[in-house]
Amino acid sequence: MENIQAQLVHQLTRIADSLERAYPRVFSEDTFSDALAYAWQYRSVNGVGQGRLVPIPRPALMSFDQLKNIDRQKRLIEHNTHCFVKGLPANNVLLTGARGTGKSSLVKACLQRFHANGLRLVEIDKDHLADLPQVIGLLADRPQKFIIVCDDLSFEEGDIGYKSLKTTLDGTIASQSDNVLIYATSNRRHLMASKISDNHHVTRGENGALNPGEEVEEKVSLSDRFGLWISFYAFSPDEYLEAVNQWLATYDVPESRFEEAHMHAVRWATQRGSKSGRIAAQFAKSFANNSHA
Repeated sequence: MENIQAQLVHQLTRIADSLERAYPRVFSEDTFSDALAYAWQYRSVNGVGQGRLVPIPRPALMSFDQLKNIDRQKRLIEHNTHCFVKGLPANNVLLTGARGTGKSSLVKACLQRFHANGLRLVEIDKDHLADLPQVIGLLADRPQKFIIVCDDLSFEEGDIGYKSLKTTLDGTIASQSDNVLIYATSNRRHLMASKISDNHHVTRGENGALNPGEEVEEKVSLSDRFGLWISFYAFSPDEYLEAVNQWLATYDVPESRFEEAHMHAVRWATQRGSKSGRIAAQFAKSFANNSHA
């Protein structure tokens, strides 16, 4: 079965490559302006898919101060981004860990903190990762600094998009640019799903060490190409309530009502099976709305 699937993926890849050569995509910068953030999108022009950078009029910004219980993560990404906008050596970043703990928000906070220094964000969907060299080519001669954001990134078996990302992270001639970095977020540490069958290819070395097979090495090699890994973890009960307090204050709920809100906040998290900054923000918004009703 696995051989049949591999052959099918190979054939589909060949078909896709043939179509790409027959009907090449067109890349345009006709809508480029000095917006704070952009999205890489497609439109049909005379039957041909044309990729372009579309400005996002009102990007969602967030300050570092709004993000609680991730002080170490904030220091790491803030320092890396500071070096980047100053023209100093900086790394591509992989943010991984529990859902709702602030990975995407931390990238938005970088834009809020450094946009006055020329930082801009470009969002690109996983399905368009093959366009990364072209996107970077459009950005390379711009005076601003660009972070290409790949949010909620993960790859399933047979998904070949990771190869384009790996090539770009390796810094090929086509993708090198001093004014572009890639920040990716994922719930998976190595971006690709782990399977029980991966263990079937593990071999034992002469000294007894276990050596992973080629499939596992391929998965690990992608995440290894990010120079900076930042890990996130589920909140403890106290950390969750601290985040709740932060968001209650943001929504102008008086501090005298915090203790009352905590009981409801715990129930809210239990129902959703998670304690995180996202859950805290959602609860606080609901509590504030009910309070003002």
